[in-house]
Amino acid sequence: MADITITTAVLLCLAAAMAGWIDAVVGGGGLLLLPALLIGLPADQPPTYALGTNKAVAVTGTTMAAVTYARTAPLDLRRALRIAGLAAAASAGGAAFASAVDKEVLQPLIMVLLLAVAAFVVLRPRFGTAAAGGTPSRRRAVAALLVIGVGIGFYDGLLGPGTGTFLVIGLVALLHLDMLTASATAKVVNVGTNLGALAVFSLAGTVLWQLAPLMAVFNMAGGWAGARMALRRGSGFVRVVLLVVVTALVVRLAYDQWWA
Repeated sequence: MADITITTAVLLCLAAAMAGWIDAVVGGGGLLLLPALLIGLPADQPPTYALGTNKAVAVTGTTMAAVTYARTAPLDLRRALRIAGLAAAASAGGAAFASAVDKEVLQPLIMVLLLAVAAFVVLRPRFGTAAAGGTPSRRRAVAALLVIGVGIGFYDGLLGPGTGTFLVIGLVALLHLDMLTASATAKVVNVGTNLGALAVFSLAGTVLWQLAPLMAVFNMAGGWAGARMALRRGSGFVRVVLLVVVTALVVRLAYDQWWA
């Protein structure tokens, strides 16, 4: 692990575990893990190495969470896999353009996205507390494929932070799922986006394979624990965790950006 100290590796593993837990409960673990990698990796490493390594780690935690949810959550697996397939292709396309990402503008952009998520959830207090029931209309189903599969999929390959959270919000808004079902569905879709982007980053050689497997073990443990807790506590718990995580990350990013 050249140029990465043991202390940094340990801290990155702890960040991976917490990111896995956050991802499993409500999505958005990349909002913790990607900044941690940007800070922890050597300063001369291009940001694409942080993006690629983030995908190699995150795909393990999301897979563990998806399997845990699929066993007990009210999940329409066929619909989730359809969206995931399209999202994987779109994510690969986004990853192909990731070299254009500027590290200096990444944190402010993440902060703006977080604030938008927080404002939306706060202003809609009943958002995701219960499913609407019934089968979504054809228009909504197509909109979900385009917005979630193509739009969010491409974003995940290009940048990634907050993808799980955006997936949950999109699934609740477009398909009228409750928060718990949306979170379970989001995990399946997120596995697809992670795999699509990881394939491109791997071919480009921008994954730190000497570090990623160790972090992946911690990410999987966090994903397993988070999914089990979300299943026990339900949609209300998922909503509260979303707001707490978003608030904490906004404060942290603002500190790094302006006061550190």
